[in-house]
Amino acid sequence: MRNTSTYPLRLPTSVKSAAEKLAKEEGVSLNQFVATAVAEKLSAMNTATFFAERKKRANFEAFHAILTRQGGETPRDGDERVAS
Repeated sequence: MRNTSTYPLRLPTSVKSAAEKLAKEEGVSLNQFVATAVAEKLSAMNTATFFAERKKRANFEAFHAILTRQGGETPRDGDERVAS
């Protein structure tokens, strides 16, 4: 990481112990583990925000019209879903 900054982080002892254990299991430093955890949380929150904003722009009447329209093709042989 080239562009880094320090931040004095205070964690409850139990959280720090659990994070140290998982970091050791993953073979990374506690610092790297925490940085990755924060990045994952930011990603999840940004994804939630993205979809919330998309939902605001959605036209549910048009969506329903597409789902209930007549026509189209029936499924062809081989189009079945394979159970995984």
